[in-house]
Amino acid sequence: MTPFYRFQFYLFALMAIGAAVLFVTRRSPVAAALWLVNVMFALSGLYVMLDAPFVAAVQVLVYAGAIMVVFIFVVMLLNLGRPGQLPDLRAAAPRLAAGVVGVAILANLLAVRRNTFPSVELAPPTDNVVTPVAESLFTEYLLAFELTSVVLLVAVIGAVVLAKRKATA
Repeated sequence: MTPFYRFQFYLFALMAIGAAVLFVTRRSPVAAALWLVNVMFALSGLYVMLDAPFVAAVQVLVYAGAIMVVFIFVVMLLNLGRPGQLPDLRAAAPRLAAGVVGVAILANLLAVRRNTFPSVELAPPTDNVVTPVAESLFTEYLLAFELTSVVLLVAVIGAVVLAKRKATA
């Protein structure tokens, strides 16, 4: 394992662990959801390093994208994230942590741009991995796929009904 690869692994692992700890310790559900999105992005970086780009893309699109948007929508709809609960990010510690992460990401970008890392072995090109997944998803598992979307739709409608009932009471 090259030092550059090892550095990338530890960077994504520390980002995932740190964001997971912050996710668990937040009082506001909105802030917790945003930290969970950071965990999902760090995990997708680890998947890319494991030479699984399809899993990384699904991680970002499905979990960090769609499910977290629905979660934040429901939280906002139920008014669980009150402004008084949001932490004050004007303190020095969050700014310092953001600066350190920013410098680490900038160093990664510069290293990739200059190609200064030693002999990174690239995997040989693989066949299209999306086609078999898409074929099985839209043929054999189409009913389960559609039922899942209906269940999610019913959950969102139920949240709207509960929120309206709570607002009128």
